[in-house]
Amino acid sequence: MSQLVKAQLISTDGGGTIEFMFNPNQLAFTQQINLTKDRGARTGRGLPKVNFAYPEPVTLSINDIIFDTYEKGTNVIKHIQQFEKAVNFAESGEGKEKRPPTYVFTWGSQKYIRCFITNLSYNLILFLPDGMPVRAKVNLTLEEIDESISQPAMGTPQSNATQRQQDSLQNRKAVLKPTSVSGAPTPASTPGATSATTDNTTSS
Repeated sequence: MSQLVKAQLISTDGGGTIEFMFNPNQLAFTQQINLTKDRGARTGRGLPKVNFAYPEPVTLSINDIIFDTYEKGTNVIKHIQQFEKAVNFAESGEGKEKRPPTYVFTWGSQKYIRCFITNLSYNLILFLPDGMPVRAKVNLTLEEIDESISQPAMGTPQSNATQRQQDSLQNRKAVLKPTSVSGAPTPASTPGATSATTDNTTSS
């Protein structure tokens, strides 16, 4: 039986390492391209001719990430704060006071994308009788950064930009396989605790 490995967001420029308490159930990748339409030129069907403009960066959505501190009796907010730092100016490193830190999202030996955290939202869903939050559900959106920085698991950038994009897309398709490894608890009723929801959303 393979050993459980936690998913992580690893930063090398001031963001530190964010380790997930429970692994996600799903990784949702999205990519699109932009086309320019020439309204003066039409196809035989009367549609405007289109030209390729540029590819948009890959976005990775990770939803329903659970953090639970009920058994320890500690405040779960301390786990949320590390994500809040990720959507604010870096506190150290190359991006200090200039931009948010960058991360590499990894899970075991697989390194998916180098990215910014562009959107953070979370719900506080369980509280102790004194009001202390002890369970949170976090949603993240990660956006791929410039491929001029060597992308983990996507090949080393080449001098030819078109070839680099093609290689990156092919490698990315190879890693988009369903993964279902999660140790997250079912948010059922817990003795001595109150279940409620507080919604917070942050975008960078």
